[in-house]
Amino acid sequence: MTDLATTINHQIRLAARPVGLPKDSDWSFTEEPVAMPAEGGVLVRTTHLSLDPAMRGWMNEGKSYIPPVGIGEVMRAGGIGEVVASRHPAFAVGDKVSAGLGVQEFCLIPADQIKRAGLVKIDTRIGTETQWLNVLGMPGMTGYFGLMDVGQPKAGETLVVSGAAGAVGQTVGQLAKIKGCRVVGIAGGPDKCRWVVEELGFDACIDYKSGSVRDGLKQHCPDGIDIYFDNVGGEILDTVLTRINRKARIVICGAISQYNNTTPVQGPKNYLSLLVNRARMEGIVVFDYADRYGIAVAEMAGYLKDGRMKSKEDVVDGMANFPATLLKLFNGQNFGKLVLRVG
Repeated sequence: MTDLATTINHQIRLAARPVGLPKDSDWSFTEEPVAMPAEGGVLVRTTHLSLDPAMRGWMNEGKSYIPPVGIGEVMRAGGIGEVVASRHPAFAVGDKVSAGLGVQEFCLIPADQIKRAGLVKIDTRIGTETQWLNVLGMPGMTGYFGLMDVGQPKAGETLVVSGAAGAVGQTVGQLAKIKGCRVVGIAGGPDKCRWVVEELGFDACIDYKSGSVRDGLKQHCPDGIDIYFDNVGGEILDTVLTRINRKARIVICGAISQYNNTTPVQGPKNYLSLLVNRARMEGIVVFDYADRYGIAVAEMAGYLKDGRMKSKEDVVDGMANFPATLLKLFNGQNFGKLVLRVG
């Protein structure tokens, strides 16, 4: 590798709070010399970045489960990288790691930020770098704990998952099948619907772009819905609420249909169905389960190895393409977990 002392770190920072979809002027491209770690710190060279719908929420001012990205700060992003300098006993040069690296080529993690950044070594023998950003990474952890802890699946139940071909949706559906559920996906376009049924083994998939979600649920969930894993919010959530069974569990993971609204977020109109059916609706924030990630990784790595689970990533090259690539999440152009390969 080139001499780190003379290497420049290229970064993408939040320049303004977006109104609606993020635009080019909301970003600034900056560069600065690479800084070397002090005692207990680690320097990581980024190889892959995770692009997630949650990033849109992190750009907004206001109280949330995590502080917003500050104006002028490097954009927050999870990633995979390689340790290139270390003054920490647990990390050696050459180690492959996962952490909150931000949208930049190099990330300096001081000693007091190691835990907060979530810096951990990854084993590329049990999964590729991109799988560590998908089934074995934050989306997989979200799907696992959202389904197992909040959804509490039982064999024979019917589960519906929206955003079925996305990063979280693909894990939720496959895991629910392994646990003995009937699984119905909701996705956009015939290719995605065909893929989740033929490749991932879902029982059915409803194309919200070309058909009626209401009719699809009536056809594919004749006995109602026991678990709904919601990644989209809006009208689809309202439609599902009309089909839930007694004691149903609604897992609120995301609401991608609402993230770029310039009007107030549209809440569920049919929420009284929760009362009638003694059902519950509960949110999932993956960071709450950080101390248990190892359990989920071990279980799902086993499923990847024995072929019961697949992990599809949509990889785009080049950090300069970050602003345009992020938008793929919001127009449904990504097919699988969206990953940016840096460099």
